[in-house]
Amino acid sequence: MSPLTLLLLQGGFLVLLWFFVFGVVYSLRADLFGVKVRKLPEPAASPAPAAAAPTASPDAVTTQVKRPAAPAPAPVGGLATTSAVSRIVITSGPKAGLELPLGTEPLTIGRSSESGLVIRDDYTSSHHARLVLWGDQWMLQDLDSTNGTSHDGVRVAAPVQVKVGAPIKVGATTFELRK
Repeated sequence: MSPLTLLLLQGGFLVLLWFFVFGVVYSLRADLFGVKVRKLPEPAASPAPAAAAPTASPDAVTTQVKRPAAPAPAPVGGLATTSAVSRIVITSGPKAGLELPLGTEPLTIGRSSESGLVIRDDYTSSHHARLVLWGDQWMLQDLDSTNGTSHDGVRVAAPVQVKVGAPIKVGATTFELRK
């Protein structure tokens, strides 16, 4: 074997070794510090049609009876809206029985101490999933987790609307949204 061929093989091996080292460092950094979270696009605000208010003359006497609006019943198995959901209940896993109130802010789920719902589990990523209020609907988004997130038994690939009472599985923990 000529010295030039041996030098090229050694250089190629060295380059390959450095690619491996950079890959390991990148993987460790992503696991320790998380990956950049993509934001959901803002929902398009549909302008409400302006209803023309009847103008009454000062001489006309109008009587309007205002009845209190009845609260809408919570949909059972329906989509989770802001009026239908007020809490998260963990049904199985290390924190079974824990209930968390939901606000209007996004809730990040993962192993990281920065998460809103911290799950210490070998099968949960640092930043595993996120619940986001999008318009009037709660959406579940997987944040490129290693083991994935499932909603109602289906793996989440893109943001999906959350159903009230449907199980959401993150690692070994299962929870659901309830009124």
